[in-house]
Amino acid sequence: MRSWVRVAAGLFAIGYGANQFSPLMVAYREQEHFSAVMVAAFFGVYAAGLAPGLLLGGPASDRWGRRRLMLPALAVSAPASAVLALGALPSLSEPALYVGRFLFGVVTGVAMVVGTSWVKELSQPPHDAADPGAGARRAALALSAGFGIGPLVGGLLARFGPFPLEMPYVAHIVITVVVLAVAVGAPDTGTDLAPVLRVRVHLPRRFLRVVLPMAPWVFGAVAISFAVQPAALGAGGGSLLFATLLAALTQTTGVCIQSWARRLDSRSPVLAARVGLGAVLAGTVVAAAAAALGSPVLAVPASLVLGAGYGLCLVAGLLEVQRMAEPEHLAGLTAVFYSLTYVGFLLPVLLAALTGLVGYPVLLAGLAVLVALSFAVVVRNGRSAPVLESVG
Repeated sequence: MRSWVRVAAGLFAIGYGANQFSPLMVAYREQEHFSAVMVAAFFGVYAAGLAPGLLLGGPASDRWGRRRLMLPALAVSAPASAVLALGALPSLSEPALYVGRFLFGVVTGVAMVVGTSWVKELSQPPHDAADPGAGARRAALALSAGFGIGPLVGGLLARFGPFPLEMPYVAHIVITVVVLAVAVGAPDTGTDLAPVLRVRVHLPRRFLRVVLPMAPWVFGAVAISFAVQPAALGAGGGSLLFATLLAALTQTTGVCIQSWARRLDSRSPVLAARVGLGAVLAGTVVAAAAAALGSPVLAVPASLVLGAGYGLCLVAGLLEVQRMAEPEHLAGLTAVFYSLTYVGFLLPVLLAALTGLVGYPVLLAGLAVLVALSFAVVVRNGRSAPVLESVG
């Protein structure tokens, strides 16, 4: 087994566990009688845990190596799933879900930034002779595959399996144990890249002008697709199976389009970002129409287009970061990028809180305007050629 495959398997397991919760939001609303705002808060507290994991994990792995951070994060994701499984107990449901989701945010943040850097380093000599963009593409595919299969399996187990609010998490624990045994064989990289642990990262100008405006819409597209749409459709789109379908379609499209993202990037460094943001804009407009008409049928193409935007923007952002970061600062700048992408997962909480003022169709139309503004900024600022800048 190639070394990068071992680490990519770890990214898959982390992505699987992080996203298995998504379709279960419907089940928690139906079976536990939580409000839409509270369920969205369970979804959003995960993003709060990501920030320390991402921002501390990258610099720490530059100092002590990728293995010492990635393997413990992968191992801790199993007990995090066990805590979420306790959410099925009436006396523990609310605190267990908050704690479990926060823990998953922390370990996912560490694993994403460290694993992405580790895969990139194992995709180049002396470990591998792949093309320069292979590391970003491989890491994104592994994560996206986990993000897609996790909610699909979790939703099906919750709908058809015994113990619907426990079995999805048990499945992840089993997968994690197997993957951890595979990942321990990967050679370490990144050791002593940074002689002193530093969390501060200087952001290159191109990062602020091109990556920053695009980043929140990476997972913002995902959140709109299978967290916001079922809530916006109410009874018409509130079934567990429908939420599972939207999650699977979004992530499958996101995975399948990532190889095309690399080809677009080779033609022009900002082309994948432009096409990706255009897809997010189109998908948000269709989602707004679906909410206005109460049409689950329209929600399906919206999820497909939003999934395409997610996959394109994720790869475009990682490639931009890898071009502009020096080796000793790659993990740190990757951490900042991922932190910004996960801002998008706060959208379900924000929109659920605002529905008392205006409906979902208006809120989604407002999001479409914001995406259009981001698109215009990226198009204007992306005309200049990318250059390697020091980020230390």
